[in-house]
Amino acid sequence: MDDSANTHYPILLVHGLFGFGRIGPFNYFKGIKDALAESGARVFVPIISAANNNETRGEQLLEHIRRVCTQTGAQRVNLIGHSQGALTARYAAATAPHLVASVTSVSGPNHGSEAADRMRQAFVPGTLPETIAGALTTAFSTFLSAITGHSQLPQHALEALNALTTEGVTAFNLKYPQGLPETRGGMGAEYVNDVFYYSWSGIIKGSRLSESLNLLDPLHNACRVFGSFFTRETKENDGMVGRFSSHLGHVIRSDYPLDHLDTINHLAPMRKKTVNPLTLYVEHAKLLKNKGL
Repeated sequence: MDDSANTHYPILLVHGLFGFGRIGPFNYFKGIKDALAESGARVFVPIISAANNNETRGEQLLEHIRRVCTQTGAQRVNLIGHSQGALTARYAAATAPHLVASVTSVSGPNHGSEAADRMRQAFVPGTLPETIAGALTTAFSTFLSAITGHSQLPQHALEALNALTTEGVTAFNLKYPQGLPETRGGMGAEYVNDVFYYSWSGIIKGSRLSESLNLLDPLHNACRVFGSFFTRETKENDGMVGRFSSHLGHVIRSDYPLDHLDTINHLAPMRKKTVNPLTLYVEHAKLLKNKGL
């Protein structure tokens, strides 16, 4: 039996905005839990609010961490958070470092998302468009939670949006700075308050003409559209998060040829893969294992 990724502490995969565990045959972390488990890892996917602020989601995550520790007998866990899940994981580690051995940010907006900034600008606070958009997206989040059997989870789409903007994340970072780089584009401290911090992410590379059959992937096309609205990291973003904005702790790599959804393995089936996201997760688990985590 392969136990190359059998980490000392269990791994929790933390989903981002509008995330879920499983809906029928569909998984948010597509094939990732299975790939890790086949390499010996103990893996859990906690279900937290599909849309809410980082602190609310973080408190929900802490409840799951305590539950996993009780269930497995482990003293701590390794957190791997995608997108807003990275901020959720950071909150848990900052407020309860005795329960968290490591935090890994995958495509995390650790310095804010320019895509969120543009959406926030499009909806003026207190106006009818903002109210309608907030109500619709909150209702969608509630629907996601309901069909996964977690209708009790609170949802608030506008709080989620505000928490992902550059302004919102800047305020968050003042309270929870662990692992942040001192200079833009640099690396942060790998080890803070007995917690290890890592990050990796991707960027959209090449022109639309170079995409071949990937042009038929609506998710990739959506990422390209969102990425076109970036004004700071115009050339290096994954459609939702800029390359340097994703940096946290020890940066493994931040320019994989992957868009924001590719990093959770949501690839068009006809697309030629130059980087396999499943391999990235398994290799990272091996790194954690080698660290004694």
